[in-house]
Amino acid sequence: MKVTVLAENTAVSEAFACEHGLSLYIETTKHKILFDTGRGELFAQNAAKLGIDPGQADIAFLSHGHYDHGGGIRTFLSMNAKAKIYIQPDAFGPYYSERPGGNTAFIGIDPALKKSDRFVYAGTDLVINDELRIFAQPPGHDLLSTGNASLLQKIGNEYVQDNFTHEQSLLISDEGMTLLIAGCAHRGIVNIIENVKRKTSAFPQYVIGGFHLFNPAEKKAEEPALIREVGKYLKSTGAKFYTCHCTGIEPYQELKKLLGEYIDYAATGCVLQLHKGEKHYE
Repeated sequence: MKVTVLAENTAVSEAFACEHGLSLYIETTKHKILFDTGRGELFAQNAAKLGIDPGQADIAFLSHGHYDHGGGIRTFLSMNAKAKIYIQPDAFGPYYSERPGGNTAFIGIDPALKKSDRFVYAGTDLVINDELRIFAQPPGHDLLSTGNASLLQKIGNEYVQDNFTHEQSLLISDEGMTLLIAGCAHRGIVNIIENVKRKTSAFPQYVIGGFHLFNPAEKKAEEPALIREVGKYLKSTGAKFYTCHCTGIEPYQELKKLLGEYIDYAATGCVLQLHKGEKHYE
């Protein structure tokens, strides 16, 4: 299985532009998958530099309804005439971020896109085929990011804390290995992994995604104690982690101290070759 990072907050070199967002291109035995689209056109620009054509993707997934993951959907739809995009039913909701000073900013996805017939609305546990399975709304509230407190949804005229019913994760099974992809893990990476283990009776071999251990609005990392507890849990799973985006650089460095070779950072332009029982990083 091959995973290429098309957009992320950082880049492996100056050859690639980067942004606060996430987009991954995954090649399996049966599928070419686009997971998230970043904020706009940048994922497509970097894809061209990497020799990847998003128009060849046969299926796509949106991790949740925030612009830094779904802002490039319009670009993708213009490049690709066939792939269905799997999302949660609440993905086009009115989502906001509370900024310093009490102001709110819309961080959702253009609701006009909802008219497209390319979207497939998934449930909380959807088996697409023997390779792909979607999980959403994991039970449990362990080790949640305090940064979630500034992320809101609008109900009527009121702003309330986002409950992230619009978030989903993707489990890929290919050639005897499993990869879990979690865009931002707002529901908590611990709860997400535990939900997968509960329903599949096994931990995934690989996990890629952001763990939301850094609040970009306040430019503040989570407390070290919470990061250490998350790290202890991740280490106990025996999985190999490639983290990025909303994990934050400082929290990643703390996790690296705890997990060593079992965690690495996946920046824009990074190409991961995943093999059963092996760990490769380029």
